Amino acid sequence: MTKYFHLTIRSLLSALLAVPVLWPAIAQAQAQETVCIQCHGGQPGRLGEPIGQWQGSIHAQNGISCHGCHGGDPTDFAMAMSPERGFIGVPDEAEIPEFCGRCHVGVKEDYLQSAHGQALDAGGPQCVTCHGNHAVQKTTIDLINAEDCSRCHEYGRAERIKSALAETDRMISGLETELAQLHRTGIATKPLQDQIFAARNKFHRLFHSVDVEKIQQETAGVQAELGKVEERVAAYHADFSQRRLWGGGVTLALVLMGVLFMLLRKTYHDEEQEHR
Repeated sequence: MTKYFHLTIRSLLSALLAVPVLWPAIAQAQAQETVCIQCHGGQPGRLGEPIGQWQGSIHAQNGISCHGCHGGDPTDFAMAMSPERGFIGVPDEAEIPEFCGRCHVGVKEDYLQSAHGQALDAGGPQCVTCHGNHAVQKTTIDLINAEDCSRCHEYGRAERIKSALAETDRMISGLETELAQLHRTGIATKPLQDQIFAARNKFHRLFHSVDVEKIQQETAGVQAELGKVEERVAAYHADFSQRRLWGGGVTLALVLMGVLFMLLRKTYHDEEQEHR
């Protein structure tokens, strides 16, 4: 009975540990159950093409499917595209910021105040110009590059913006790696991860302002917040170093005690042999 109990506990623990790793796959599998995916996935050309693009996107990885953006009923073939079920279809280009801004509220606000947003009515760039529509990838600083930015204007200003953001981007990436390592050792890192998440969101909003001076000023504040996380991470590492030092000392002491015990035992045994 005890054996089966331990096996059950071990299985449960293994399953719980696997959840974070499997979550993206689980989320995408749930999204693929929709009638939108089933219908469009089997169609050729422009009607089926978005499905393949979406499957490799950050939206798919997080379980955000067609109806999350376009509305409609994802469980009913007949009513999937019914306005009565909230279907809103494909927005016009000028409507795209509001369309995407239903979820990305802060980004929309910064975009609309930027030079890009102010040029929207004149055919200026909007969300899908840089991010694409269905193949949306995780936002990184690499979205600012000479090939893409120079489609509309010279790269010089964009390069200055990227330079202003580069150090903060490295800090965020480094801290995310550090926290992942600490989490694997059993440290409860969620509060620090939440701080990084908030700082990263604030940081990514700056991308859309396309204002070099604003970016330089506000990046300093983001770096200050990240600096506090770095201090906590450094404290954890210092604590681990001290524990390893103490652990090594205790282990060495135990080994020496074991050797001393063996020598004393041997000496006692030899003396006993001599007296016989």
